[in-house]
Amino acid sequence: MKIVKIKIKNLFGIKEYEADGRSIELTGKNGAGKTSVIDAIRYALTNKSDREYIVRNGETEGEILIETDNGIRIDRKPRTQQTDYKSVKHNGMEVGSPETFLKDIFTTLQLSPVEFMAMDKKQQNAIILDMIEYDWSLQTIKEWFGEIVPDINYEQNILQVLNDIQSEKGYYFMKRQDINRDARNKRAFIEEIAENIPEGYEAEKWEKASLNEIYTEIERIRKENETIDKALQLIENRNNKVRKFEADKEIAIAALDREFDTRANQIDRDIASLKAQIKALETERDGLADKKKDKLSVIENQYTAAVAKYDAEVEEYKEYVGKEKKSTLELSEKAAMVEKMKSHINEYHRMVNLQNEVEDLLAESADLTRKIEKARTLPGEILETATIPIKGLTVKDGVPLINGLPVSNLSDGEKLDLCIDVAIQKPNGLQIILIDGVEKLSTDLRTKLYEKCKSKGLQFIATRTTDDEDLTVVEL
Repeated sequence: MKIVKIKIKNLFGIKEYEADGRSIELTGKNGAGKTSVIDAIRYALTNKSDREYIVRNGETEGEILIETDNGIRIDRKPRTQQTDYKSVKHNGMEVGSPETFLKDIFTTLQLSPVEFMAMDKKQQNAIILDMIEYDWSLQTIKEWFGEIVPDINYEQNILQVLNDIQSEKGYYFMKRQDINRDARNKRAFIEEIAENIPEGYEAEKWEKASLNEIYTEIERIRKENETIDKALQLIENRNNKVRKFEADKEIAIAALDREFDTRANQIDRDIASLKAQIKALETERDGLADKKKDKLSVIENQYTAAVAKYDAEVEEYKEYVGKEKKSTLELSEKAAMVEKMKSHINEYHRMVNLQNEVEDLLAESADLTRKIEKARTLPGEILETATIPIKGLTVKDGVPLINGLPVSNLSDGEKLDLCIDVAIQKPNGLQIILIDGVEKLSTDLRTKLYEKCKSKGLQFIATRTTDDEDLTVVEL
């Protein structure tokens, strides 16, 4: 699509100007109106201007009219006393959303392509990558990575998006670093725990091991040993006990003898002094033998009962007398060992849980590595099918290369060629280039720039400051 008619009236410093679709160079001194022509065309296409006054001084209305060879007609009339007029038609029909329509037929660099050379490499790279045509959407990202990767500017071109995804400052890389660090820390904890757990530790066995049975057996043996000790003591002390019982009996008999002898003597004395009571006393004396016999019988019975009771107790423990006492040392050591093994159970389970967590972390890390590698390999796959509008363009690690070189390594001539290639990104769009201030370029570069535009079949309007008083139009 090319411009076939340009008409400017009362815009900026221009009173009236008309041109067809030929490529021209506008020359003259500063203030001659060279840049006003380019600014008017920019205004027609963008409805924007950096100038404070658009309508020519002294006028109330200006106009810029542009017609193309495919039926597009752009007519803008800025006004100072009423609302601006604008009309964008295609084949005689008004276009809906005219500003959006116009944005689709040109790129901003067409209006000032040399600006590309003054940009930093990051801006240049972003513009070049934006030129690569590849149909993708957020659903494409989901299919590639299983999710919409966070912290990514999806307004960028797909190659820059992939570069940001695989970047060392990207979400996946940083997350993988955190996961690997966490895995290393957990491994350190595992090693620390393992140092305190016996080799070949069987957690399930020691969880099921019963200390109650061991301690019950220890208590049974301890009580049996006490019983054996008591039986031996009872047997050994029996004779002593019996002798004690005999001594108690003899003492009681001796006491009884003394008691009754004393009484008999007293009676004799009483008989001698109390003859009147002789009969009663003699009767009492005659009965003393029977009373003594009865009490003696009680003493004998008490003795017999005490011996019998003690013999019964001895008999109860008799079965333990020949028994050998058992040692609880082995069981105590076993109980201590089981207790020690059980003390490791919680740490063992903690270690196992940490190991499982490490496995999960490593699997997640491996998945992130896979995604990072995919983001690194996808550009190559994309470039195999994508439409690449610049000859010799490749991409490595997210950086566009022209014939194997980054833009910053290109010569000035190569950069000029690239300027034009970058500016004309829409093959079906408006094929015109506006170049303001070509006097800043060397004669050789300026000539190469014009030849590049001609070789691509582009219309171009260039301005060059000279010492000429009047505006001169040079057809190229």
